[in-house]
Amino acid sequence: MTANPFLGVFFHSIGGLAAASFYLPYGKVRKWSWETYWLVGGFCSWVIVPWVMACFLVPEVMSVLRQSPPESLMWSYVFGLMWGIGGLTFGLSMRYLGMSLGYAVALGLCAAFGTLIPPIFKGTMGEVVSKPAGWAVLFGVGLCLGGIAVSGLGGIRKERELSEQEKKSVIKEFSFIKGVIVAIFAGVMSACMSFGVEAGAGIAKKAVELGTPDLWQNLPVWIVVFAGGFTTNLVWCVALNIKNGSFGNYVGVATAAGNPGGTTQVAAVEEGPPLVLNYVLSAIAGTMWYFQFFFFGMGKPLMGKYDFSSWSLHMASIIIFSTLWGIWLREWGGVSRRTMKLVWAGVGVLVVSMIIIGIGNSYAAK
Repeated sequence: MTANPFLGVFFHSIGGLAAASFYLPYGKVRKWSWETYWLVGGFCSWVIVPWVMACFLVPEVMSVLRQSPPESLMWSYVFGLMWGIGGLTFGLSMRYLGMSLGYAVALGLCAAFGTLIPPIFKGTMGEVVSKPAGWAVLFGVGLCLGGIAVSGLGGIRKERELSEQEKKSVIKEFSFIKGVIVAIFAGVMSACMSFGVEAGAGIAKKAVELGTPDLWQNLPVWIVVFAGGFTTNLVWCVALNIKNGSFGNYVGVATAAGNPGGTTQVAAVEEGPPLVLNYVLSAIAGTMWYFQFFFFGMGKPLMGKYDFSSWSLHMASIIIFSTLWGIWLREWGGVSRRTMKLVWAGVGVLVVSMIIIGIGNSYAAK
């Protein structure tokens, strides 16, 4: 495939919008515990939609998986398992910190580890730093991390300026200390998604050999990586269903009102949850979540020889759109103008970083 970095940046931006938006439908789910709607949505995003998209767009998808290198299949699955742990705790960070601060803390670490570790591990970082285009890309990556840091600083200032009552009026389970701890862990573990994609290069190569267009070469990789993630999430969510007595959610028994996070008991109420609506909302959320990586998989091959920068583009676009959603949802209502300037500065730096990464990759392609 001919490199087209700016088209790649565009696809990464669409993926970032999908990632930043997927949690919104979950906010409309009623009388279900967190583990219930997370597992229902996850079944769509990690099992159903990846298979559907691959079957439509990848010729002989079963042959691709059967003929792929065993080590590529194994490590993609293992990194998916590890990423699944990060995905679980990432959901918790949204509960405790809200969209703006939760995304900034978790994805900052995720961006750093997921972008820089693969080229270091593969031994290609020396080649990157030997070329002006490589330095431009690394400068863009550094700007991305700086923009994430500025966004995180805005979130810290917000935590100091708002009262507990103001925070919990928007984020009902707000807890800064608990949320930051969870977000740090989530960010480190979530970087394993990037490692899983790199490990799945053998699967993508086999897909192309068997007639898959370059643009869709990563679709079979998602099947394997997400299978690992689904395994982790299935075990955890079922364990919480057992612990909290929330299995009844799946067939119409409500969870205690005002306690949507999963540490719940079944409510003794006559009216059950809106079952069909909850399933539809969770399915929409899961499908939106999947499409972040659908577009990531399209954008990565277009970035050229420095495609490791795709992970920073993905993280930057997620934080840009999640910050905008946070502003729209009034998570930043009541903060000072100085804090809001920090927030917008962070968004601005992230946008510039994406442009510079695109320029660096474009120069390398020439």
